[in-house]
Amino acid sequence: MRLPTPLLRRNPNVHKNQFGHVLVLAGSRRMLGAAALTSLAAIRSGAGLVTLGVPQSLNTAAQKKISNAIMTLPLPETKEQALAFTAFKKISENYQSYNSIAIGPGLSRNASTRRLILRIIETSPLPLVIDADALNALHGRCAVLKKTKTAKILTPHAGEMSRLIQKPKQVIEKNRQKTAQAFARKFRCTLLLKGAKTVVASPWKKSYTNQSGNAGMATAGSGDVLTGIIAAFLAQGLPDFEAAKYGAYLHGKAGDLAARSKTKLAMIAPDIVDHIPDALRVCTR
Repeated sequence: MRLPTPLLRRNPNVHKNQFGHVLVLAGSRRMLGAAALTSLAAIRSGAGLVTLGVPQSLNTAAQKKISNAIMTLPLPETKEQALAFTAFKKISENYQSYNSIAIGPGLSRNASTRRLILRIIETSPLPLVIDADALNALHGRCAVLKKTKTAKILTPHAGEMSRLIQKPKQVIEKNRQKTAQAFARKFRCTLLLKGAKTVVASPWKKSYTNQSGNAGMATAGSGDVLTGIIAAFLAQGLPDFEAAKYGAYLHGKAGDLAARSKTKLAMIAPDIVDHIPDALRVCTR
């Protein structure tokens, strides 16, 4: 699959601000790796700028985990070193600095963090990629997705989808496309249902079934990488359905190249990030 024109960088007279600024809200005391993977995937996928918002006491540790090409934004935290609801003021005051937000990887299920997540989802003027603990925060609160017309891409696996719609995983796996399309229409969002042959569904009945990827990608952090890729594509101007569709394909292609190099058994999520440039080379020929 060839990537769309906005991602091909054919104009030589450009600068980094033209390729978008991604804000990643991720990480907590035990889950800084998730924040690093999301941020690294975003910068590798063409975002001009990436800022990682993390609990303030973890800022130095986060800087050691990420590339020196990524900025950090220390934010108010809870006693458990997770983002606190009071971080909303600082985040919302700086919305104008960003083009997309990736929210959820490694944030924890702290009650204050959950309130922060829900407030951002129901007020953000920026397109959102909602994953992991941000999906957990939506349990029983999916109606907040309709509070704004802001583009929203949800990226659940079957277990997270089960919690969102309160149906057994087995039912979801047997009806993947139907489940994704029904949710997307009901809550006016783009739904990317992860798994073998990932399904992407839009509120307007468009759907895509991804063919790239392999079983070796069933490893911790793989979904965090996907979140970063999609957020980067949103920041570069792709519409939500297109960002999810091409993000799923590139993620799978990078995973296929990583498996060829590392084997399906031994590959880990950072290998997927490392193979994003090779996947982009294939997809931009």
